[in-house]
Amino acid sequence: MFDRPLKKGTQICGRYQIRNVLGMGSYGITYLASELGGGDVCVVKQLRQTKVWTSSGRRSFDREAEILQGLDLPAAPRLYDVHRSGRSWFIVMEYVDGKNFEDLIFYDGCIFDEQQTILILLEALQITALLHSRGLIHRDLRMPNILQTGEGIRIIDYGLACRLTESETAFYRQPEKRLMRSVSVKSDFYALGHFALFLLYSGYIPAAKKEKSWEEELSISSGLKSVLRKMLQIDSPYECAQDIIDDLASLNMTSRVVIQENI
Repeated sequence: MFDRPLKKGTQICGRYQIRNVLGMGSYGITYLASELGGGDVCVVKQLRQTKVWTSSGRRSFDREAEILQGLDLPAAPRLYDVHRSGRSWFIVMEYVDGKNFEDLIFYDGCIFDEQQTILILLEALQITALLHSRGLIHRDLRMPNILQTGEGIRIIDYGLACRLTESETAFYRQPEKRLMRSVSVKSDFYALGHFALFLLYSGYIPAAKKEKSWEEELSISSGLKSVLRKMLQIDSPYECAQDIIDDLASLNMTSRVVIQENI
């Protein structure tokens, strides 16, 4: 069986019509859709038909729907509808109008300096802290899932999110994947540490052919290096988001003072 995306114009749940495919993941296919009769734009996430047959696929679908239903965070998409019928399983949610940081960097050519990176990271961490306070971890805080909108940062795609009380049964060969998927708040810090590195590398121009470590290549303050080393678990890792927020806020205030002194 092949998981072919639904065609443009396909009607689902008797209420929505597919406009186009937004993305395809290991468990789901995501579409841009609208309500029939010219209604509001929304996002429809379809569980792959091959995954409907598996307990892990159904469990992942149910968990994402349940998490979105109880989340009620301004920075997360609102859940509109859940539909299960035969091999057709759909989650309908709010369309977040914004651009993810992958597109901003690689398609729009945006460059983020240290101060901008700190401010973006602070906002993402504040949202992450709210998730953690509700006993949830996202486990997929990558550039495609962090959006810049007119109202600020939004975080999407809760397909890998879980509760801190859950146990992890999957085995990942890659150490990086194990750190990012672990059932711990540290997994979100690790992912956001890599997210910050992508922002900082957006303006990096190699001065030599030989590849070096990020600490050697990036011209950033020792304070930010220290924060990132803890987030990436190179040094003793952070245990809660507020500690990172406090350290970054302190760095941001220091950088502002330096800028003012140089004016």
